[in-house]
Amino acid sequence: MKKRTLLATLAVTAILAACGKTEPAATAQAPEAAPAPAAVTKIVVGLDDNFPPMGFRDEKNELVGFDIDMAREATKRLGIEVQFKPIDWSAKEAELNGKRIDVLWNGLTILESRKQHIAFTDPYMANHQIIIVKAGSDITDKAGLADKVVGVQEASSAVDAMKKEEAVFNSFKEFKQFGDNITALMDLETGRLDAVVVDEVVGRFHVAKKADTYKVLEDNFGTEDYGVGFRKDEPELLGKFNQVLRDMKADGAAAEISKKWFGENIVK
Repeated sequence: MKKRTLLATLAVTAILAACGKTEPAATAQAPEAAPAPAAVTKIVVGLDDNFPPMGFRDEKNELVGFDIDMAREATKRLGIEVQFKPIDWSAKEAELNGKRIDVLWNGLTILESRKQHIAFTDPYMANHQIIIVKAGSDITDKAGLADKVVGVQEASSAVDAMKKEEAVFNSFKEFKQFGDNITALMDLETGRLDAVVVDEVVGRFHVAKKADTYKVLEDNFGTEDYGVGFRKDEPELLGKFNQVLRDMKADGAAAEISKKWFGENIVK
């Protein structure tokens, strides 16, 4: 009997020991929620500060212009501080995606090629690429640019617009690119160029100042839309500005800014 009792006791002890080795199931833990993005309190607007009337320096060397006023009104409504930073416009995409600026707002044309690297707001203005010649020039249309020296601002949408019309573009005697439109127009005035292709909003602003010097042809290199450019990984910020631009159009604020600079409402 003692032997059986001993064996039974050993068996019970072994079972209890085995049960004691069973580890409790690990409690599943929910993954930590990603921290909410910090609220944007300031943006840096990149621009070409020699691009009147969109953005330029006045006689006091202060930045003024249509897009300057639009950006100030939009950021005021959003409660965001704004800083304007002149950049090399030919490197605008690198400046934006390198986070040296936050927004491109300076007569920026919406192009399919740019959409690969930039997210755009809805268009806020339509624009033509016009041809300016000297008053008295015998050039009357695009065909008349054959064997002529044509100027344009470097990295502007005018370059793409002209290159789309290969036959016309290839007929030029020389195609010269400038750092800004003002320098190109000066070369036109002095006779070093035969024509300048430029954004209509810019070109007509300068022509109005020297109506006896320049002439705008009826022919042009097409219509395009302006938009505000953001980084593609910031859809929330883009959405906020899209909405505030709609609000400014709806309540007439954008129209008032347009009338100040163009004498009429040309906001799209």
